Amino acid sequence: MLTVTGARTALAMVMTLSLSACVTLPPNSQRSPQDPWESWNRGVYKVNDKLDHAIARPVARTYVRVVPRPIRTGVSNFFDNLNTTTVMFNDALQGKFLAALNDLGRFALNSTVGLGGILDPATSAGLARNNEDFGQTLGHWGVPAGPFFELPLLGPSDVRDGPSRLVDAYTSPRAYVRNVYWKWSLYAVALVDTRAGLLSLDDTLKNVYDPYAFIRDAYLQRRAYLVSDGKATDESLVDPGDDSSPPAGTAQPTQPTPQPPTPQPPAPAPPNH
Repeated sequence: MLTVTGARTALAMVMTLSLSACVTLPPNSQRSPQDPWESWNRGVYKVNDKLDHAIARPVARTYVRVVPRPIRTGVSNFFDNLNTTTVMFNDALQGKFLAALNDLGRFALNSTVGLGGILDPATSAGLARNNEDFGQTLGHWGVPAGPFFELPLLGPSDVRDGPSRLVDAYTSPRAYVRNVYWKWSLYAVALVDTRAGLLSLDDTLKNVYDPYAFIRDAYLQRRAYLVSDGKATDESLVDPGDDSSPPAGTAQPTQPTPQPPTPQPPAPAPPNH
């Protein structure tokens, strides 16, 4: 119970800081139709970023430095296997029954032959890993994403995906672990594993002018891509930083580059007689 009380107290402190952390927009920034709460979102992002620098990133770096790669791979496989029940549930809700059978096979094979998911024999057997969640299910049936929303501690989201995380939480076996300490330990290790997988992006964020806008745009583009099963077009991927152009990183129609006229050699001078 102390762990639960401590977690609630920490969340309350973060929410209090977030509510008072509204910031002014950077100069020359353009308001995005997908980010009407940008000032508040930037404040929450600022708090999240400070917590990440103070706690999450150092812990993730220590984890990568101390734990051998094969063990880290086994940890990632274990949590991917736990998440398979959520993927399978949303496969079925979207009417993708063959994909649901595929994921059922993955879960059964990895949970048994794969030693509880530490190994991944299902991929070697040709059972591909899918990516589905309840936010994608709502999007599949036409529910719009709504405004972008930076969640305290949890990071980028939107009005559709934020509440959907609660549904996803109850379709994971972790929600039904009775022992409080085991349950919170699983969540803590999963967060460290997730943050360790994002360490390679730290250098990229150091080199961008506006990390908040970069993360926001990347999140919105990826979610549109996942909801459409990779069929998102330029028109459906809106770059919040530029209302007139498609977002960076998406396919754009190529136009032939005009070539300068080829210089012609001078005409030979007439012979002198």
